[in-house]
Amino acid sequence: MNQSSEQATAQSAVRRTALRLCLIALGMFGFGFALVPLYDLFCDITGLGGATGGQYTYDPAESRVDKSRLVKVNFLTNTNGRMPWKFWSEKGGIRVHPGALNAVKFYVTNTTSRRMVGQAVPSVVPLAAAEYFHKTECFCFSSQVLEPGETLEMPLRFIVDSQLPANVQSISLSYALFDVSDFATSQTRSGDAAGGG
Repeated sequence: MNQSSEQATAQSAVRRTALRLCLIALGMFGFGFALVPLYDLFCDITGLGGATGGQYTYDPAESRVDKSRLVKVNFLTNTNGRMPWKFWSEKGGIRVHPGALNAVKFYVTNTTSRRMVGQAVPSVVPLAAAEYFHKTECFCFSSQVLEPGETLEMPLRFIVDSQLPANVQSISLSYALFDVSDFATSQTRSGDAAGGG
């Protein structure tokens, strides 16, 4: 085999390898992109993950308050490792009657010198209680934009369903706060590009 044939074979092998690497990278990107919706779907189907539902419409005329029992609701807050904000609730927990509308306040402070966007992700323990925990108003429904040093009061209104099983006497509502500033910036840029701005 002459030298030009060897070079052609080597170049062909390099092209095949480069193509395979590109396909692997695209496959990994596609898998990562699809992972979140697949996980959400899995949690919706199985009830796992302790995810709470979307906004609940409260109708006082149709609600039945169970005054015969009290359920302890604990509030836990934490921030993702890369989220420098302070995040806390006004109370560590409250006792509620199932079926009654309740309110509690949460607070965040942007401790940095730059404008940031945060997103809170809720979860409920025990997992079986997630379907009985209804939020009528929650800061987790949208991102929070804070200027440097700004503190924001964020209300939460919720109902523990009166159908909550009797053996559940305590519920922990946990919020993890994430920095989504880069994502919000990229969404704004793509919106501007789509709008011709």
